[in-house]
Amino acid sequence: MTDPFCLTEVRESYDTVAAEYARRVSEPAGLDPVSRAMLAAFAELARPLGPVADLGCGPGKVTAHLSALGVRAFGVDLSPRMVELARAAHPELRFTTGSMTALDIGSDELGGILAYYATHHTPPRHLPTVFAEFHRTLAPGGVLMLAGHVGDGEHLRPTRAYGDHPVSYTSYLLPPDRIAGLLEEAGLVVTTRVVQEPEGGSGRRSGTFLAYRPRSCGS
Repeated sequence: MTDPFCLTEVRESYDTVAAEYARRVSEPAGLDPVSRAMLAAFAELARPLGPVADLGCGPGKVTAHLSALGVRAFGVDLSPRMVELARAAHPELRFTTGSMTALDIGSDELGGILAYYATHHTPPRHLPTVFAEFHRTLAPGGVLMLAGHVGDGEHLRPTRAYGDHPVSYTSYLLPPDRIAGLLEEAGLVVTTRVVQEPEGGSGRRSGTFLAYRPRSCGS
């Protein structure tokens, strides 16, 4: 990524809010039925293919959920403090600090990638770099699940979050069609797209995408 400042903002913000974030964010068992079903479907698809990287793993709750579903999962997060909390909560699993823009993972190494509410702080101009890393590190036939907030292109820049702690990141709420298009441009084949409207008409829409890296051209 040619603009490291956005990474610095995100890293410092999540280091600041890490403890409160870990307390407030639901366990996967407490998610809505559709979100739980999508995670279960991803686990079933990825389980026989090889190791799965939970990118932007935060305190490791979803990584541990995948592991409980029989997936060989490990976590990567930009925030060192988040990684510390994940290791403390789940010492049996592997967690490392790293960026989705330049993963310390070999080419064709992964059976699956989970990016769960992990890419919406990435400026849209840098998403092709991130999605290219997904393609590079997935083995042919490997699967991706990307979930996150979607919108009509608006940018949100809060100054405080998670217990009124100061933050300095931006959230980019892209239309689902644009996210799917960028994944396809990176060489991934999108097979499933689910958009969930906020309950009661308040909150943010979310989108979940399943995709895979083709085994060969045209497959």
